[in-house]
Amino acid sequence: MQTDGRMRSRAILAVAVLSSALISGGWFVQRGLVGVAGGRGAAGSRVSGTRLFEQVKERIERDYVDTLSDSALYARSVEGLLQELHDPHSVYLTPTRLARLSESTTGRYAGVGLQIDVRDGWITVVSPLPGGPAKDAGIETGDRVVQIDGKSTQGLTVEEAQRTLRGTVGSSVRLTIERPGVEAHLPFTVRRREIRIQPVRHALLLGNGIGYVDLAMFSEESASDIRRSVDSLRTSGMRKLILDLREDPGGLLDQGVAVADLFLDPGQRIVSMRGRTPDANHEFRDREPQAWADMPIAILVDSGTASASEIVAGALQDHDRAVLLGTGTYGKGSAQSVFPLSAGGALKLTTALWYTPSGRSINRRRALADDDDGAPDTSAAKIPRFKTDAGRAVLGGGGITPDVRVTPQKVSENELAFERALGKHIPQFRDALTDYALSIKASRSVTSPNFVVTPAMREELFRRMQARGVTIDRATFDAAAPLIDRVLGFEIARYSFGENAQFERRLRSDATMAAALQLMSTVSTPREAIDRAGRQATAPPAS
Repeated sequence: MQTDGRMRSRAILAVAVLSSALISGGWFVQRGLVGVAGGRGAAGSRVSGTRLFEQVKERIERDYVDTLSDSALYARSVEGLLQELHDPHSVYLTPTRLARLSESTTGRYAGVGLQIDVRDGWITVVSPLPGGPAKDAGIETGDRVVQIDGKSTQGLTVEEAQRTLRGTVGSSVRLTIERPGVEAHLPFTVRRREIRIQPVRHALLLGNGIGYVDLAMFSEESASDIRRSVDSLRTSGMRKLILDLREDPGGLLDQGVAVADLFLDPGQRIVSMRGRTPDANHEFRDREPQAWADMPIAILVDSGTASASEIVAGALQDHDRAVLLGTGTYGKGSAQSVFPLSAGGALKLTTALWYTPSGRSINRRRALADDDDGAPDTSAAKIPRFKTDAGRAVLGGGGITPDVRVTPQKVSENELAFERALGKHIPQFRDALTDYALSIKASRSVTSPNFVVTPAMREELFRRMQARGVTIDRATFDAAAPLIDRVLGFEIARYSFGENAQFERRLRSDATMAAALQLMSTVSTPREAIDRAGRQATAPPAS
């Protein structure tokens, strides 16, 4: 009896200690749970996924330390479910994000048509969009927007200013402008209109019969914009085309197909889609005869070339219609469908993968390492090879590998030292650049977009940097003169002569562009361009 008593005491003590450990360790085992967990009923039961979710949700609602509404719990559940797909392109679109997606794919919004940025804490006009209401009203590049509807813009972010400038079609917004060289503030009343973001940013005739077209995105009118631009340049004497798809994130699949259709022959395959459902499997072929069959084409690509722009580049490469120059493309080779949901949102879900005419998958497996310029790492896996129509070898493995690889110009040690010295003062440096460029615009002291940046200009920039608290060693500043001359030249050209003048100046220091011009200047047919590219495996960086 005494022994039994001691055993019971020890058992009671053990339970007390165990209970204390569970509670003090941060755990609380609900009464009866341990017994049930080991029972036959639990081992044999199969709780449905729906019931499991409801059980967890109910427990969170009742016992979680913070109060969460039903809508918040469901929203987080949706986000978690999509995250577990490990697909960055499958996402839930809130009504706001859906509206942004619609704007990017249609290229339209209601506003005044201003490209803006923040300089010295104020909203500054980088460029009024051609044909937009702000441009028509007389607002110019370099104007400082100091008030919107009577409220100061000082301290506003670009996003906050954009929300204020946008509105319904037909409504008006009052802008107060401060202009370099004009003492008084200038009042403008601008009526909002539907703004069309032009897919073609620049269309230039560069000389020697070479034209240049820069496509920014694949929105609703990309193919028609390309056709108009090429026809216009052909009328002006263009016989060879450089199509720039660098930093083009893509967009609408049908526009990628339509742009490729402009340059291929009827019946040629453009892209294939393969998915799990019958609706996701589709093959797109060229329908219309090409209008410029005799025109050599060079396409510029880089790691920012993605999605629909990769479809165009891959199709024209596989059919030996264009020479690709630059670095490997992004490898966004999946197609997304947008399914409307309740409360105005939508589900953007990956439903298929894209394949080029030769059978290459555009989709790059992100588990493979990429080198610095966007090319697949051939040491990580065996890269498959495919054949073009003419029998040329092209690489698979994700993304599009160019025919002529152009290594971007490396940043010099002096330039890196200058950037490190700027550190957190980069915004003040940009402010000093713009301030000086605007003063030159006001004085009209520069009369040609081909001006040369002088030592006196660099000296004045250094002075304005110091006035803004940017303290930097003079030797470091002087050693970075080539970089400073470039960025100062770009800024002055933009504000004194417009965005196109700045852009043309940038092209002159573009290594990939230089390689394309060199190649295109010596060919007169598409076949010659392909043959020349085969002999020009790589191009050195511009000096």
